Amino acid sequence: MQHQDMLKKIGDGNGFIAALDQSGGSTPKALQGYGIGADAFSTDDEMFALIHQMRSRIISSPAFTGDKVIGAILFEKTMDGTVDGKPTPTALTDKGVVPFIKIDKGLEDEVNGVQLMKPMPELDALLAKAKGLGVFGTKERSVINSANREGIAAVVAQQFEVGKQVLSHGMMPMIEPEVNIKSDTRAECDQILLEEILKNLDALPDGEQVMLKLSLPVKSGLFDLLVDHPKVLRVVALSGGYKRPEACAELAKNRGIVASFSRALLEDLRAQMSDAEFNASLGGAIDEIYKGSTQKVVVVA
Repeated sequence: MQHQDMLKKIGDGNGFIAALDQSGGSTPKALQGYGIGADAFSTDDEMFALIHQMRSRIISSPAFTGDKVIGAILFEKTMDGTVDGKPTPTALTDKGVVPFIKIDKGLEDEVNGVQLMKPMPELDALLAKAKGLGVFGTKERSVINSANREGIAAVVAQQFEVGKQVLSHGMMPMIEPEVNIKSDTRAECDQILLEEILKNLDALPDGEQVMLKLSLPVKSGLFDLLVDHPKVLRVVALSGGYKRPEACAELAKNRGIVASFSRALLEDLRAQMSDAEFNASLGGAIDEIYKGSTQKVVVVA
C-alpha cells in the first residue's frame, strides 16, 4: 500500500485498529494472559521472543485481515522483527492492514493529576527507521488521573508537540491522552480534555491532521466535535480496562469512533490452543469489535 492508500483506509475504512504494542512493563502481564507464565523466560530477550511469537500468530491468522482490521500498532521490537519471513510492517500491508508504531518510552511520575511522557531523545532516528520500513503512523500515550486543568493542558500540549515532530517526518501521529476509567472525576476529565484538544487542533496549520486515541467518554457522543473536526483524520478508542463485551457496548454508543483495543482483543487467546481454536477465538473477537466500531446504537440524551 502506498501512503495515500493507507491514508484513505484509516480515514474512511470500515473496521478497527488492533493494538499489538505491549512493551517492557506490560509484556509479562500480556504473556500471563496468553497462558505463558514468568517461569517460561529468564531474560528480556526470551520474553520478547515469546510475545513476538504471539503477535506473529495473530498477524498470520486467516481471521486477521484488512477486511475488518484496518490498522495495527506495533512495539518497536515487533516492527524490527519478521512474520512469515517478511518484515512485520510488510506482512501487515500485504494483508491490507496499515502499520503504526508505539513511540513513547513510558510515563513520568504523576504531577498535577497526570503522567506526562518520558523524554524521547532518539525519536527522530526511530521515526526515520519506521518510515523506511513502510510504517504509516505512530502512537504516543499519556495518562490523566484527575480533573486538574493545568495537568491536562500540559498533557495535551506535550502530545501535540510530539505530534508535530511526527508530522515533520511525513507520518501520522495518533495522540493518546488516556483518561483513567477508574478516576473519581472522570466526566470532568473528559470535558477538560475535549476543550484542550480543540484549542490545540485550532492551532494546527490548515491542511494538517492528527488522529486521536481516547478513553470512551462517560457521556456518549461527547467527542462528536472531534469526530467531525477537519484536522482529525480518525478518532479511535482504547478499551481502558473494560472487558470486551462492555467495551464494545460503550463503543457502539459513540458515533464515528472505532476501536483500538489491546486487552479486549486478546483476552480469550491462549498459547495452548490449536490453530483451529486460536483462529476461531480471534475471529470471534474481531467480529465483536468490528460490530461495535461500525454498527452504532442511538443514545437518547
